[in-house]
Amino acid sequence: MVEGARPPSQRRNVDALARRLALLSAILESILLDAPPPAAAGAFSDAANLCFRELYVVLFRAELLVSYVASAGRAWALLRSPHLAASFRDLDAELAVVLDVLPAASLRLSHDATGLLDLLRALCRCRAPAQYYDPDEAALQDRLMDALHLFELGHPPHHPSLQSLLADMGISAAASCRAEIDYLEEQILSQEEDTDLPLVGSVVALLRYCLFAVFDPGNTKALRDWPLSGNRQRLLSMGGGDDTSFSVPKEFSCPISLDLMRDPVVVSTGQTYDRPSIIQWIEEGHSTCPNSGQTLADHRLVPNRALRSLISQWCGVYGLQYDSPESNEGMAECVAASCSSRAAMEANKATARILVRMLEDGSENAKAVAAKEIRLLAKTGKQNRAFIADLGAIPLLCRLLLSNDWMAQENAVTALLNLSIFEPNKGRIMEQEGCLQLIVGVLQNGWTTEAKENAAATLFSLSVVHNFKKLIMNEPGAVEELASMLTKGTSRGKKDAVMALFNLSTHPESSARMLESCAVVALIQSLRNDTVSEEAAGALALLMKQPSIVNLVGSSETVITSLVGLMRRGTPKGKENAVSALYEICRRGGSALVQRVARIPGLNTVIQTITLNGTKRAKKKASLIVKMCQRSQMPSAMALGNTLTVVDRSLVGNNTLRRAASFGSGELSNPISISVQVP
Repeated sequence: MVEGARPPSQRRNVDALARRLALLSAILESILLDAPPPAAAGAFSDAANLCFRELYVVLFRAELLVSYVASAGRAWALLRSPHLAASFRDLDAELAVVLDVLPAASLRLSHDATGLLDLLRALCRCRAPAQYYDPDEAALQDRLMDALHLFELGHPPHHPSLQSLLADMGISAAASCRAEIDYLEEQILSQEEDTDLPLVGSVVALLRYCLFAVFDPGNTKALRDWPLSGNRQRLLSMGGGDDTSFSVPKEFSCPISLDLMRDPVVVSTGQTYDRPSIIQWIEEGHSTCPNSGQTLADHRLVPNRALRSLISQWCGVYGLQYDSPESNEGMAECVAASCSSRAAMEANKATARILVRMLEDGSENAKAVAAKEIRLLAKTGKQNRAFIADLGAIPLLCRLLLSNDWMAQENAVTALLNLSIFEPNKGRIMEQEGCLQLIVGVLQNGWTTEAKENAAATLFSLSVVHNFKKLIMNEPGAVEELASMLTKGTSRGKKDAVMALFNLSTHPESSARMLESCAVVALIQSLRNDTVSEEAAGALALLMKQPSIVNLVGSSETVITSLVGLMRRGTPKGKENAVSALYEICRRGGSALVQRVARIPGLNTVIQTITLNGTKRAKKKASLIVKMCQRSQMPSAMALGNTLTVVDRSLVGNNTLRRAASFGSGELSNPISISVQVP
């Protein structure tokens, strides 16, 4: 192994392994020189061939281990030093076992080769466990722990000691420090079972502090141009992307949806599916495994982390952004745990103070970098979001929304979005004079698509608070721009826009504003878009309290068929939203619309399925739709009622179906309540 190619950590173990492999190479060369011609039958005994296969496995593991150590971040390798040392020890033990059973006699080794074999056996067994641990690395790890302890006490280490620590770790510039942070954050999200998440999170916080306290914060060009590792980019659609030079491996595709799996999970039969697809399969009433046909012993879903890691690596090869679902509870727990230590909180506070000073007094370039770092810092942990706001960052970020620097504007609005996730910060943002107007301004005329989309997402976040809904609706251009994004934006932009419009639709005075701003028309058109159809149906169900909106919705030839289609193929919540919208059409649209609903082909089957497998609210609305169709006295409506009655008789004891087929009177008097989880 070339000296310059040695990994920066585990050098003692890597050098020892290189010496062993050199001896093994000499032994194998001797065997090949003395072996019979390849054409000779039975060149080696079965025992020898078995040992060679085992040697191949050991050598393959050695290559993987050295490659891992060489590519790992400096800080990560230092934290994992005991684990890596144990891996080298296990590798020696495995090699020794194979060498012990190697049939030297049948291989007719030369005298020199036999001596090398004995020496190699001895080397694999001579090292005591403690000799695998490098005392220099142990001392460096102790210094890192001492620095974290000072942060725990609320006393950041002096800059010279931090500079010396970073230099000995091999971190000599802002760019390498940022690379270390990105690598550690990736390890946090990988959710390895034996990872000390609070410790790793503390080191991330320390390095982020060093990024601005130790390295020259005025020299910000490298940090400005550094790509974001955790932004809200989405995995490119395999069917809609421009690059058609590759195809998704079959092993990475969900057997149900045939799409690339983002959250692979294993069911009781051992088969792997994408979590949303298998959940929908189970919620539709299926009790068997889609692939094998075996009965599912239970509904437990075990994350397939190994496969998810492989998918992530494959995406990296093709330059695709792979984000696991933001709703994944395991990842959320990992991120929260990594921010929980006292050292991490104190280091992040110290960093935030520096960044807020840069926002206030720095150059235009420094302000852009500070906004970018605050954006990243505010991504995780309510403590981070709280003290960033306490330090006065919100008004300074608002000023940057007017910046002519596209990066400053984009990162400022995204930082406000991340800060708004913490509930008290929503009020701070809305109370900041002119801030709402500036956010809407970015939504209208932002320099980048991402800035506009994040402005829409910020309005969605703020609209969660009931008292802010009317303020947002009354802000000139807000609803109009959301409606425009819903019809013309990217998939992500449409999602942000429809969620914001849904929240605003829950306000009792929203109907007129939604109608005059063309938001209702945008929602109607969105029923044909699978990405946003479920939320659009929910918003329309809320808005159809006004006869004018019911008439507009009912006048569209495609609305009713789109809703029935969503009732057939949507998620449980999507089906509930669709049946709620259809119920409002029947309830408020008059007999003509009820008759149109009753004549929809396949409605019978869809209503029966929802009555059997839908949510509690969906079942109730479906039964009320049946009653209204029966009251319209249309033949097809009577056929719908008869069909349900037949099903009820064939399923004795099914109270849900009996209620659905009953002819009792009564309307649902409670207002519709449709919950949407904030992403």
